[in-house]
Amino acid sequence: MGSTAAEIASRFVISVGDNFYEDGVANIADPQWQTSFERIYTHPALSNPWHVILGNHDYQGNVDAQLAYSARSRRWSLPSPYYTRTEALADGTTVELFFLDTSRYILEYLHRPKVRVQGQDKQAQIDWLERALANSKAAWKIVVGHHQLYTVTGQHHDHAEMIDPFKPLLDRYGVHAYINGHEHNLEHIAVDNVHYITCGAGSATSPVVSPPPGQFASDHHGFMVMRLEADGLGFSFIDDSGTSLYNAVIPR
Repeated sequence: MGSTAAEIASRFVISVGDNFYEDGVANIADPQWQTSFERIYTHPALSNPWHVILGNHDYQGNVDAQLAYSARSRRWSLPSPYYTRTEALADGTTVELFFLDTSRYILEYLHRPKVRVQGQDKQAQIDWLERALANSKAAWKIVVGHHQLYTVTGQHHDHAEMIDPFKPLLDRYGVHAYINGHEHNLEHIAVDNVHYITCGAGSATSPVVSPPPGQFASDHHGFMVMRLEADGLGFSFIDDSGTSLYNAVIPR
C-alpha cells in the first residue's frame, strides 16, 4: 500500500469499516491503535488523512473512542458516524464523498446485542443523505458504506435491507459508485448505472464464485486504488504483492 500510494502521490486513504477485530477498541488508549494502525501503516505516503467509517465489528467495541481518536491523531478522521467530504482536482472538477454508517440497517444485528446498534434512528440518516445528494454540486458523487447492496458472490450476499432504502437515492441523484467492505473479497458489479465496488480483502478472505462477463471477483488479499479525472473514474485492485488484478474506468 505504501509503495503504491507513493507511486500515485495519494492524497488520502479511505477505510471502509471493521477497523479493529474482533470487538473494536475499548477506549482511545487501547493497544490496538498501535498494533493495528499506527505501527502498521508506517510508510510516509500513508501519513495523509484516513477517512474512516464504522463497521459491525467496530460496534462490538467503543464507537465513541473511534470518534474521539480523531482529535488525538493527525491522520485518523472520523468526525461523526456519517458525514461528507468534497475534494477538488487541479482543473476545478469536484468529487463529493458521502460516508455512511450502515450497521443500523442490518436486521440480524437487532437480535445480536453484541453489535450495539439497537435504538438508532435509521430514517434520520436516509433523510440526511437525500438532502446531501440533492444539494451536491459536485461533478462526481461517491457513496461509501460498510455493508454491501449488491455482490458478484450472489443473491445470498446481497442485502435487501440496504437495497430498499439506498438504491432509490443512488439512482435518483446520479451517484457514480458505491464502495463497501464487509464481504472479504474484491468485487465489481454495475446495476442500473451505479457501480458497486467491494474492497474487503485486507485481512481474511472468503471464496468467490466465477463472475459472469463484465463483472469481477477475487479472493486475493489486496486493496483498491482510485484515480479521478474530469472525464472518468479509474480504479484498480492491487494484491499483496503489488500486482494489478483488475482495472476499470467509470465514465462520467
